Amino acid sequence: MGLILFPGDGDTASPDAAWSCTGFSAFRRRLAQAEGFVLDEMWGFGGERRWGDVSTTLECFLDRPDDGGGELSSAECNAILTRLEAITGEWQEQAADLVLQRHIEDARQLALVLRLCIEKDVALLFL
Repeated sequence: MGLILFPGDGDTASPDAAWSCTGFSAFRRRLAQAEGFVLDEMWGFGGERRWGDVSTTLECFLDRPDDGGGELSSAECNAILTRLEAITGEWQEQAADLVLQRHIEDARQLALVLRLCIEKDVALLFL
């Protein structure tokens, strides 16, 4: 079982971003860490900390189930893209282990899909 994120443009040839559920969870945990908090401490992830206690434009991407469903608007994609690209740049400057390299590749693929959603003004769908 896994998770696929793709543009809601009806074009089956559009690019997508795909993870195993475990891989998506690890990717989001690394993004949360880059934003200065621990995802496992957040409400909905086993912790008590409320999302209102952190400031991140990635909240709409991070605060969701691992098993798909739902969507993000093109405006949310735009906000996520800006921060995702900044984080990816920071990751590239670090001494990269294999897991970090995978997260950089995942972030680049997600950025490609987000850009398409913004350009076509369509939602990003989670399946």
